[in-house]
Amino acid sequence: MIEIITTRLKQGHRTTKFPLESPTLPGRYRGRPNVDPSKCADGCQQCVDACPTGAIRVANGLTLDLGKCLFCTACGEACPQGAITQTQDYRLAVSRRDDLLLKGGEFRLAGRMRDELYRILGRALRLREVSAGGCNACESDVNVLNTVGWDLSRFGIQIVASPRHADGLLITGPVTENMKFALEKTYEAVPAPKLVIAVGACAISGGPYIDQNETHNGAQSVVPVDLYVPGCPPHPLTILDGLLRLIGKIKTGERALTP
Repeated sequence: MIEIITTRLKQGHRTTKFPLESPTLPGRYRGRPNVDPSKCADGCQQCVDACPTGAIRVANGLTLDLGKCLFCTACGEACPQGAITQTQDYRLAVSRRDDLLLKGGEFRLAGRMRDELYRILGRALRLREVSAGGCNACESDVNVLNTVGWDLSRFGIQIVASPRHADGLLITGPVTENMKFALEKTYEAVPAPKLVIAVGACAISGGPYIDQNETHNGAQSVVPVDLYVPGCPPHPLTILDGLLRLIGKIKTGERALTP
């Protein structure tokens, strides 16, 4: 027993102080891409050709679809003008699908859930996780939030086993044909009012499986989505930041608030 207590004292406090303080990210962390259309040369298609998911368009101005982006950095490496660069900004979650289209202007982050939902769900949010054909990368980073390092429950957010005990769904994966019916039935089982959160490129657009015969290109093709968290997979910090914005713990334009 003395050894256990001594070890615990040496370990100290293990839970991140986010959102009071942002954790230090490794130098190789790939955050939100930065798009500068002014550097895009006329007729250049090198970034478009390099993108494995068709996330980039150059017609009518350079546009990068963050919902399709795998954060592979192939576009930035291919661009001779440096029109696409990588930042370490972990704040990626948005409330509308169109807000994931990067055109070089302001990036609109997710806002708090609508008022009628906030009055009911704002203080205690229960989510049922649905892996709709994912590779388990996004699922793993969601599960990390339940460890002592992140302690998701301290914000009143919990992952529950039954959709009948949930306030909404947290969906990962591209929604394969075999999971479509299961997702529909799980959504129906969640009592109204309810939320849907799409986590990862697969759940938003199909990711690397986009337009395949046995996938449905993400959750939005089956159920309405209230929060989009891009990434392949998104970092646990990105997921947590999005969830806290959804329940109003972090407001648009603010990096940190007291939980």
